[in-house]
Amino acid sequence: MDIKTNMMTIIRKEAEAVAAIRVTDAFVEAVECLRDCTGKVATTGIGKAGFIAHKLAATLSSTGTPAVYIHPAEAGHGDLGLLTPDDCIVAFSTSGKSNEVVDMLKISEQLGIRKAIGVTSHVDSRLRDYCQIILDMGPDIEEPCPLNLTPSATIAVMHAISDAVALTLLELKGFTREEYGKRHHRGYLGSITRNDQAS
Repeated sequence: MDIKTNMMTIIRKEAEAVAAIRVTDAFVEAVECLRDCTGKVATTGIGKAGFIAHKLAATLSSTGTPAVYIHPAEAGHGDLGLLTPDDCIVAFSTSGKSNEVVDMLKISEQLGIRKAIGVTSHVDSRLRDYCQIILDMGPDIEEPCPLNLTPSATIAVMHAISDAVALTLLELKGFTREEYGKRHHRGYLGSITRNDQAS
């Protein structure tokens, strides 16, 4: 194996998967739904998708949209108590068949939560039955994994979609560097926002 060539092939396939995302009207609906949400945003997903859900919650929180990640396996053990009917859920699952995620969406309906956004790929995804808005990842994402098992291209697509939503929402809300600094006052990013305020 030529290691360098192999790595470049993987990177290219992931980039191609991201470039193939179709930004439909549903993406606009999703951003407007989150903008108009009067409560908080709860993100969820399990496995690799869970990491993307967790990252979206962190990005939203630091950019003016209160958000929390709820582990779907813990949701049925009381963690759904975090939610109110004013909240919105963003659920991630490539297959849309992860029982934990689907069950969380079912249970959340009993709490009066009627705003759920699903990020999924498979056309027979069960997520589609429980979300009012679907951000379609595309049905034919080719994984560069030689076993065709490790989700890397699909996770890259999820990540790109979540960032597109979060950063569009930031701009739509007119969120400023000063407001960013109030929420992110540590580390390098905190230091440069403090410098902005001092100058």
